[in-house]
Amino acid sequence: MKSYSRSQLTDDRLLSTFDARLSLDLDNTADLLADLSEVDARKLYVPAAYGSMFDFCVHAKHMSEDVALKRIRVARTAREFPAIFPMLADGRLSLSAVLMLATHLTPLTADGLLSAAANKTNAQIELLLAERCPKPDVATSVREIAPAAEVTAESDAPSLQQAVRPVVPSDAPNVPVRMEPLSRRRKPVPLSVGKYAVQFTMDEEMYGDLLAVQALLGHVLPSADVAEVFRRVLQDQRKALEKRKFANCDRPRPQKGAAMGRHIPAAVKRAVRERDGDQCTFVSDKGRRCESRTRLELDHVEPVARGGDSTVGNLRIRCRVHNQYEAECTFSAEFMRGKREQAREEAARAKADAQAKAQAETKANAEAKARAAAEAASQAEVIPWLRALGCNTETAKRAAERCAGMVGAALERRVFVACQGLGPRGMRRALPVASGPA
Repeated sequence: MKSYSRSQLTDDRLLSTFDARLSLDLDNTADLLADLSEVDARKLYVPAAYGSMFDFCVHAKHMSEDVALKRIRVARTAREFPAIFPMLADGRLSLSAVLMLATHLTPLTADGLLSAAANKTNAQIELLLAERCPKPDVATSVREIAPAAEVTAESDAPSLQQAVRPVVPSDAPNVPVRMEPLSRRRKPVPLSVGKYAVQFTMDEEMYGDLLAVQALLGHVLPSADVAEVFRRVLQDQRKALEKRKFANCDRPRPQKGAAMGRHIPAAVKRAVRERDGDQCTFVSDKGRRCESRTRLELDHVEPVARGGDSTVGNLRIRCRVHNQYEAECTFSAEFMRGKREQAREEAARAKADAQAKAQAETKANAEAKARAAAEAASQAEVIPWLRALGCNTETAKRAAERCAGMVGAALERRVFVACQGLGPRGMRRALPVASGPA
């Protein structure tokens, strides 16, 4: 058995061995990150039946979640800026330093920032970033903090205030083309068997929705308990999403007609979902089934482009990653890359057109409001003169309406036109509306 005791080594020998192993460890870490970045770029986790690089590192390579998140992000950053690899290998940068610099690195600033951060501690790097990438001052705020609840020795179970932790949605990208940072994955904290603590901050709109739902449930939930409100809302939302995605409902209708083309009948969706069990059906060469239960899609075994039908036997549930992987295996990666690029360009054009249309509508509305305001101001300027002639308010307003379209005309001309409406109806003479100053 290998011994890990170092008591037999002399001081010089121990320090020499320590230095050699530390240098080897740094070099191995840089090599490991280079391997990890290449595995990530090639998406080799996909044929191994994993939906993301994170799942592959945690479940297949048994890394801890923190280690996996940190190393994936560092590897992606180093792949985008290759100068990081040798700096990690010789100890000029640490993993923590790369994580601190990652969001500030650009092709223009990378060389300067990396050189300036070499051999610096985390605290020194924080000062460096504060100097080169300053942030705005924090807004002054004062708030009342409730006194902490006393914890007695008799209380065995932790209180909700003690056990609760923030829950952050995971947004780990599956396609490592753009080296975006990974968010830290957190889950509801277990308090006891079957009990979880959740805490989050809601904005004013969400709070208003909560109050409205509590009021609407007042007849069946007099206590207005927030936990029960969220239970009911989640149950209703789950039913709605399952109905929309898999046509799941309490009273399904029988299928009418045969499935044709890409249209998938509701009865077929329900049957495929019941058979596959809300889980990706991709199986690796070693027999491992993908465990993904999110971003699920219905995939045709025989593609529609090759004559496949939307039948129960020709459909299966796949996560988005493995659905795209199957398409690349069938039509080639280059073909699918072109299709995705074409779809992105079309989406970008549609978005640009929508923005242009919205801007045009906004501009038109603004111009209409400006014209209406100018028209109202023009008429309001005439009313005091009509009141001075003895007209009451209503009569002056009606007479001033005859000045519609005369914005910019001289005041005397507008008052003259308005006065034409003050005589007896039979004596009024229609005057041409002036378009400008008289």
